[in-house]
Amino acid sequence: MFERPQTGERAVLVHLEFPFAAQREELDEFRELVVSAGAEPVAVIVGSRKTPDPKFFVGTGKVEEIRDAIINNEAEVVLFNHALSPAQERNLERELKCRVLDRTGLILDIFAQRAQTHEGKLQVELAQLVHMSTRLVRGWTHLERQKGGIGLRGPGETQLETDRRLLNDRIKQINKRLEKVQKQRDQGRRSRRRADIPTVSLVGYTNAGKSTLFNRLSGASVFAANQLFATLDPTLRRLELPTGQPVIIADTVGFIRHLPHDLVAAFRSTLEETRQADVLLHVIDAHDEERQDRIEQVNEVLHEIGAQDVYQIQVYNKIDLMDDAGAHLERDLENRVIRVWLSAVTGEGIDLLQQALAEVFQEEIFHEWIRLGAADGRLRSRLFDMGAVRNERIDEAGNWLLEIELQKRDLNILTREEGIQLPLINEAAETG
Repeated sequence: MFERPQTGERAVLVHLEFPFAAQREELDEFRELVVSAGAEPVAVIVGSRKTPDPKFFVGTGKVEEIRDAIINNEAEVVLFNHALSPAQERNLERELKCRVLDRTGLILDIFAQRAQTHEGKLQVELAQLVHMSTRLVRGWTHLERQKGGIGLRGPGETQLETDRRLLNDRIKQINKRLEKVQKQRDQGRRSRRRADIPTVSLVGYTNAGKSTLFNRLSGASVFAANQLFATLDPTLRRLELPTGQPVIIADTVGFIRHLPHDLVAAFRSTLEETRQADVLLHVIDAHDEERQDRIEQVNEVLHEIGAQDVYQIQVYNKIDLMDDAGAHLERDLENRVIRVWLSAVTGEGIDLLQQALAEVFQEEIFHEWIRLGAADGRLRSRLFDMGAVRNERIDEAGNWLLEIELQKRDLNILTREEGIQLPLINEAAETG
């Protein structure tokens, strides 16, 4: 085994075109990722294949072309715009005598640079360790060594086994710490629900302008830049709508095509803010020619984290870069706002977005009296835990009469989990 070279910043980029949409990546987006990681692209190798080569991902001719590009440009790292198997990475490094990194590893590296909070650093480290667990064999020169001691029989424990055991121990340790953070987040969400403060979560493709919109709405100073994954750690701020309704605005990590599953799993506690939100503002770069594809990519991730049923308003941002677009609202057949066109940079259309949110929370609140019998104690307890009970009294028959106020979405989830039909609630309200 060769000694792995130290990672560097002069990079050769490799991008292949495949006939199947599921395997395709974008070269321009890849360049942005590379620059965001702090590397300097010195050469780009492009090609096309029907299927990846099982040994090198690219053909042997491309391997030679990549080697020449490394020598001619004094490159220190080769970056693939595709997901490589551990064997392919290992084979390429042997042939090229150069550090090889795939798309997943590149994104993980960017996240490692951008994580600022303790939770964010733990989540990134977890994703890196899970990714690394399948690649432990690469680049080591001492895996054949075994350790034992006087009185020990057998070959002992190989270095690879030791590394794998230490890595698994660290993964368990991080998961325990993240569980504590998860409990703290859950407690914060319960407190907000008891205070009857709904949550609005900003989601969207990376670099769509979420953080700029967040700053414009909340008056915060979250870092915003024209680069991929400028914001990684989630930020929450309280905002008061024109109607006086307070809401919590949450800015989350941006999504990207083929977001690594290791990252989605590691950031599940952070993305829980999105899944538990009352409304999603799906921020879209209206000026982007690939915006429809970006929308589909974001919706795929939302489905993966279980947030596909959360009420969503599409926010078409960056109209200041377009000649034929002005700030306006679009509604569906039921007169509900489904799209808002605005510019987070200039502030044009921000009032329309605030108006749309005010309408949503006005319409989506269920405020009625309901009657619960003696067998409904569990439901009554859950309503109190959610902070939904505004008043309570007992009728002559010993039933509970509750005045409740909560989001219709939460009511639907509650009644579905408890196995109660909505007509029962409505009937009880009418007789209350």
